[in-house]
Amino acid sequence: MKKADIGIVGLAVMGENLAMNMESKGFTVAVYNRTVEKAERFIEGRAKGKNVVGCHTLEELRDALEKPRKVMLMVKAGQPVDDYIEALLGVLEPGDVVIDGGNSHFPDTIRRAKYVEGKGLLYVGTGVSGGEEGALKGPSMMPGGSPAAWPIVKPIFQAICAKVEDGSPCCDWVGENGAGHFVKMVHNGIEYGDMQLICEAYQLMRDLLGMSAPEMSAVFAEWNKGELDSYLIEITRDILAYRDEDGSPIVDKILDTAGQKGTGKWTGIAALDEGVPLTLIGEAVFARCLSAMKEERLEAAAAFGKEKPAFAGDKAAFIEDIRKALYASKMISYAQGYTLMRAAAKTYGWKLNYGGIALMWRGGCIIRSVFLGKIKEAFDRNPELSNLLLDPYFSEAIRGLIPAWRRVAAAAATHGVPAPAFASALSYFDGYTSAKLPANLLQAQRDYFGAHTYERLDAPRGTYFHTNWTGEGGDTAASTYTA
Repeated sequence: MKKADIGIVGLAVMGENLAMNMESKGFTVAVYNRTVEKAERFIEGRAKGKNVVGCHTLEELRDALEKPRKVMLMVKAGQPVDDYIEALLGVLEPGDVVIDGGNSHFPDTIRRAKYVEGKGLLYVGTGVSGGEEGALKGPSMMPGGSPAAWPIVKPIFQAICAKVEDGSPCCDWVGENGAGHFVKMVHNGIEYGDMQLICEAYQLMRDLLGMSAPEMSAVFAEWNKGELDSYLIEITRDILAYRDEDGSPIVDKILDTAGQKGTGKWTGIAALDEGVPLTLIGEAVFARCLSAMKEERLEAAAAFGKEKPAFAGDKAAFIEDIRKALYASKMISYAQGYTLMRAAAKTYGWKLNYGGIALMWRGGCIIRSVFLGKIKEAFDRNPELSNLLLDPYFSEAIRGLIPAWRRVAAAAATHGVPAPAFASALSYFDGYTSAKLPANLLQAQRDYFGAHTYERLDAPRGTYFHTNWTGEGGDTAASTYTA
């Protein structure tokens, strides 16, 4: 009997769907699940009559696989991954490949790659985006880890992933150790930002313009035909049009408390570690945290008795302003995400292909959109581009959006409609495009209370000064200065 091309450990929704996807592309798949009944249900159900081999033990899985063996873990991130790596190291041989396809935190992947390579095996940590539908029909995949593993897994990964119009696969090698999971983490952070921006557009239309769900669905349908064409705009259109059994919009009945799995938070922490202003994604994470404080918000709403804002302007014109503000803010979110990837690449020694990453995100994943094609073109023009806003296309596009963007941020603030992502995006833009910021005063404050020193405009960079501000502080300065 022909041996299996790849093994999958973990048959939850993603694992099952990936197995079916691989089988549909002509690969034989061996599967194992800790709960044997789940594996048997799969073999006797969806996989019945398919080239899928059920295994009761990891030893059976090993024996069912073609060498070099490829085993993909689709288990919960964290300790379960470490436990399975340890178990697999006990049954696999040098040269075999262990793949983690879960949402692992990139420092864990860096650690695991070093550990597994130290045992003579190869390791891949790959982001898999697109949810259950993507896993079945073609996800976006972001693999990193042991470079020698890429030729071994590439035929399978590029066969099962999503493809863009010209047939290019939405999967390519990202870089060593944790690079794949880092890029997937940034993808998820950008996803948080995109979703929050759409929600703020929705709230402005709902609360400020008094629009109904069907009216807003029509607006999102229109937006999806232009620059904002994307998966998230598309599903927002569909959600707003969906009716409950009684005929009313189901979205109006959903409790306004958001959940999160932690990848947005990780992106924010990584940005703080790298000193990168990832303001929009940070606000998107905090907006979810604020939404979860439902009982407190009800109490505060009653205490402050905010009146529902009245809008007196041109409704159609303001809807167009919201569209433009959404597009401008989206550019900021991606610019910040790419700046974070560039900073991390320096820290960890990764050679990231930024245009290639945009291509990987063009299909299969949650943030897929036509907009990503523009990012690919920007990095094709200049692979060393330091910030998307400095690319000719993006700088020209954003210039035309600024007046509408300001009107929307001002209207939100004036009428008491929270729009933290819109506002923080605009604030970042204004800060990034300011030749002079008030940090001179801040450095003076730091020097005053902590003798942290400062640089001067009339002296070369790297020359540090300290002022005895009170006449009593002395001339001794702190030994560390970081700017």
